[in-house]
Amino acid sequence: MFAALFPVVNPVGNAPIFLALTQRYPESAQRILAGKVAVYCFVLLAASFMCGSMILEFFGISLYVAQIAGGLVVAATGWKLLNQDDETPAGGGSPTLEDALERAFYPLTLPLTVGPGSISIAITLGADLRTMAGPGIARGYPRHFIAALLGMAVLCGLVLVCYVGAAHIERILGKSGTRVLVRLSAFILLAIGVQILWNGLAAGLPQIFGAAPSH
Repeated sequence: MFAALFPVVNPVGNAPIFLALTQRYPESAQRILAGKVAVYCFVLLAASFMCGSMILEFFGISLYVAQIAGGLVVAATGWKLLNQDDETPAGGGSPTLEDALERAFYPLTLPLTVGPGSISIAITLGADLRTMAGPGIARGYPRHFIAALLGMAVLCGLVLVCYVGAAHIERILGKSGTRVLVRLSAFILLAIGVQILWNGLAAGLPQIFGAAPSH
């Protein structure tokens, strides 16, 4: 679970993007946000792992549709960050802790840290383990499920460490260096959103055209 999720969640690479989205808040608020994001990440990944496939089936949502929707949200976040005024950080107004906490789940947890890619991986691995475990509640939650949850916990701990450390980047780079890093991170976030959208389209379009009646 850790090996599969780490490259997608990418806490090291997302740390500059976290800084870009939270630079208007004081360092103490950034640390609180990092802790909230780590907790939300674990809850979201664990829920996707344990019952994500059942939730999608209940609402009749295909996995590639979730990827398309998530890619659009990520791309929109990156585009907004890329075009924001340097003197007026996103959100406007004077920064407060309440305002910071409102952003802890969206967009900092979903879709920045845990996006459609990592949710898809968690859902797929959970379904695979459930299939291998076989029928029955007792056999449905073997030690492999506990090990997977521990892997998620370790990954979310790394998210906390990397996001807390992101606050030191601004002091090291200075204002001009941080501004350059923010723009670069925004472009990368935009590209990630387009890539997720493309993955969803690549998976969904063949199924759509394959299901279309031929004349």
